[in-house]
Amino acid sequence: MGVTGPIRVVVAKPGLDGHDRGAKVIARALRDAGMEVIYTGLHQTPEQIVDTAIQEDADAIGLSILSGAHNTLFARVLELLKERDAEDIKVFGGGIIPEDDIGPLKEKGVAEIFTPGATTTAIVDWVRGHVRQ
Repeated sequence: MGVTGPIRVVVAKPGLDGHDRGAKVIARALRDAGMEVIYTGLHQTPEQIVDTAIQEDADAIGLSILSGAHNTLFARVLELLKERDAEDIKVFGGGIIPEDDIGPLKEKGVAEIFTPGATTTAIVDWVRGHVRQ
């Protein structure tokens, strides 16, 4: 049986980063595109993010990371999804992530990384094209 209804995305700000404007812009763009968005707010632990995604039956988790802790935080979210047998939840992210880190993050299982300058249209189109596929 196929999944019906709108795509459900948890948008989260892990770690100590206190800047959430970009995450709110993405959350609004996804919502305006007809998706159900659960925004977790600031200072979430990977455990809280994964708990929310599982409780909300999310199709994807979008992480916004500007703090430089992206390697650790993405890895921990992916590890927790695996532990909870929830690897069907796609993880994508954006923020200040050096080009040299993108390949290794994708090798670990991050589906896509959006760097500064990515348009909301590109992100919405990517989610539509890659989540639930």
